Amino acid sequence: MTSILKILIRIYRYAISPFLPPSCRFEPSCSKYTLLSLEKRGIKGLLPSFKRIVKCHPFHPGGYDPPV
Repeated sequence: MTSILKILIRIYRYAISPFLPPSCRFEPSCSKYTLLSLEKRGIKGLLPSFKRIVKCHPFHPGGYDPPV
């Protein structure tokens, strides 16, 4: 299951994301964070990834936020 999710995220990163303006307020980017989180926690890495994506809005300062 995580392999399929990683493939989908990589497709997004290399095929779709280059055509969109950079807008991620965090380092690493939300897609990279999700990949790292899935590698570290498996399917349970989706919850912190979802929380991270929800925080990505103009009223949050962003910054360095590594996956734990």
